[in-house]
Amino acid sequence: MAELQLDSHKTALVLIDLQNAIVGMSSAPHPAPQVVANSAKLAEAFRGHGAPVVYIRVDLNDFLELPVDQPFNLGDKPLPAAASEITPSAGFQPGDILVTKRHWGAFAGTDLEQQLKSRGIDTVVLTGISTNAGVESTARQGTGLGFAFVLVEDACSSQNAEHHRFAFENIFPRLTRVRSTDEVLASLA
Repeated sequence: MAELQLDSHKTALVLIDLQNAIVGMSSAPHPAPQVVANSAKLAEAFRGHGAPVVYIRVDLNDFLELPVDQPFNLGDKPLPAAASEITPSAGFQPGDILVTKRHWGAFAGTDLEQQLKSRGIDTVVLTGISTNAGVESTARQGTGLGFAFVLVEDACSSQNAEHHRFAFENIFPRLTRVRSTDEVLASLA
């Protein structure tokens, strides 16, 4: 595995769905508070190097409903607006970018691609919950648009540890580079 070196002028940190409703769910193999803490630590470091920090949230009351065999059931009544807000411990700061999506991936139907390209970004460091939903969908969409990715294993988690492990061992190494929080922090220094 090659040593990771990130150019802070061409790299952005993108944090997926670190919002109240999602971080309140059970996650594995990493507990949501650990994912949020590692993501916030990365965000602080990226800001310190002048690199963009992008928080992605899904509007749970405007989720795109498509015909599927196992629909995502949020109930019959609208959720409180706070459910779709970034959790305070994730460290959103003035100057950070906030993108709201309507489905799993952060690129489809949003201005994320333009936000990144207008800043000269060619590499995305990605964290978030859930590994096999928002994180994987965003990585797949983004690589198709020509962005390079680094997925931070200990700053991601799923609802199922085996699904997370499968993605990080079998999918992501073929699609992206996989590193730890400490390895990404060291690559910025």
